[in-house]
Amino acid sequence: MHSMTENQKRYLSDFSLLLVAVTWGGGFVAVKDALSAMPPMTLLSLRFVLAAGVHYLFLHRKIGKINRSDLKKGAVLGVLLYLAFSAQTIGLIYTTASKQGFLTATYVVMVPLILWVYSKRRPMKKDLIGGVVTLVGIGLIGISEHLTLNIGDVLTLLCAFFFAVHILATAVFSREMDVFKLSFLQIFFAAILFTVSAWLFEPMPSVIALSDWGAVFYLAVFSTFLCFTIQTAAQKHTAASHASILLSLESVFAALFGIVLLHEQMTFRIAIGCLLIFTAVWIVELNLKKRA
Repeated sequence: MHSMTENQKRYLSDFSLLLVAVTWGGGFVAVKDALSAMPPMTLLSLRFVLAAGVHYLFLHRKIGKINRSDLKKGAVLGVLLYLAFSAQTIGLIYTTASKQGFLTATYVVMVPLILWVYSKRRPMKKDLIGGVVTLVGIGLIGISEHLTLNIGDVLTLLCAFFFAVHILATAVFSREMDVFKLSFLQIFFAAILFTVSAWLFEPMPSVIALSDWGAVFYLAVFSTFLCFTIQTAAQKHTAASHASILLSLESVFAALFGIVLLHEQMTFRIAIGCLLIFTAVWIVELNLKKRA
């Protein structure tokens, strides 16, 4: 990407984050299938261990030597992934998947607000507008008629906070070290934490069907190895608040995959929600001053 202009790098990064959102959207179907056959921490352990192995197998030459600073940064991202996915998975026991999809995606509003508090710099107006429009769109897609919060909802909001911090930390660390090394280390540390948790708190499943291994393979290779590697590389060339809105498109693609693969109903409300989120992405991509 050295020969590209900054604008070209940004547009390529945005397109890459869009692909991540598509893949994560498909991951909801895979998770639903796999959780019927194994406990959540066991699934996350298999997912991240396999992803770390595939990452090292294909990109070990890119990873190179690892120093103490690299380990610290990789550990920070790995712990954030562990906390986010743990809160999300445990929260799903107590709340509905559609409600969780909405609450998780609130990180699109959390990212610019956390950045504002941390850096004391006010976010760009288009990012704030895009975040609010995205939140409304996601709400139309996923929230239920009963606007109540239980322990599962609180855990999911905690998960959204950890994902927001992960996006911000990725934006910082990806500019300070090799992105392939960083993506491997975060997956590696998360794999260790999930494996220890599964060993301590869950019984090992006696048999895992071939179809369930297919779901694990999709989650490990595509949703984890490819997606986190692409996200880490792409965030080197785009703003964190911008990236969060593009990544939130996973809620749109999750709804579309649910309609196509799980034969869920496409309602007028879901259609309007999808349209609002695409509008939010368009707002963020525009240079508002030039348009004005």
